[in-house]
Amino acid sequence: MSKVQLALVIDLNVCVGCHACVTSCKEWNTSGWAGPLTDENPYGKDPTGVFFNRVQTYECGTFPNTETVHFPKSCLHCEEPPCVPVCPTGASYKREEDGIVLVDYDKCIGCKYCSWSCPYGAREFDPVQGVMKKCTLCVDRIYDKTIEEDRRKPACVLACPASARIFGDINDPASEAAKAIHDNGGFQLMPEWGTKPSNHYLPRRKITTVLHADELVRVDNPLKAEGEKPRPAFTTPTIDGVSSW
Repeated sequence: MSKVQLALVIDLNVCVGCHACVTSCKEWNTSGWAGPLTDENPYGKDPTGVFFNRVQTYECGTFPNTETVHFPKSCLHCEEPPCVPVCPTGASYKREEDGIVLVDYDKCIGCKYCSWSCPYGAREFDPVQGVMKKCTLCVDRIYDKTIEEDRRKPACVLACPASARIFGDINDPASEAAKAIHDNGGFQLMPEWGTKPSNHYLPRRKITTVLHADELVRVDNPLKAEGEKPRPAFTTPTIDGVSSW
């Protein structure tokens, strides 16, 4: 039996770029075990802040054959995380029991070696606390037995209105996450780096819609249903001709 590896599976064909995952992540984690997630000048000209999850939006193709792709990205909890061996204090580590990669703030000295070694740009430096921060898969939530079992999922998964995010053990063939990867051609981000990312993406599927001229007319058009309203003939007397005023 393979080791447990908790991860996210994100369906790029379903994500609508609403940023619900971003805001829910910020809300839960800024007041939780991994917080606070500092914001600097949030309402200014150049706002900056710490986010565990970001959604990047791209325009693909050449006009007029273009489409918009929303690409959520956070720590990928790699099986071979390059951020772990470069950490001089051992603050970055990968848990044996579930494969989650975490940062021990008490050991972190803010040297940023981990962010330089991460090819995905998933590490965030908190200038206020002087430590590196990253997605924790809401580790303080998924094991909290005071929360209903079906709610023990990362905040971003629960918040997604389109159900574009799946959470589970990707090494368990019976899990929803593993099945989604297997059945939909799930892929890893930049596998050539050899980091073996645990988070997977379900590919964007090209959908072509052909509209015919008759489909552009409303079937329930009230004018079409009732027909044209009667109009008086040109010879019909007007009110000026039949009234003395």
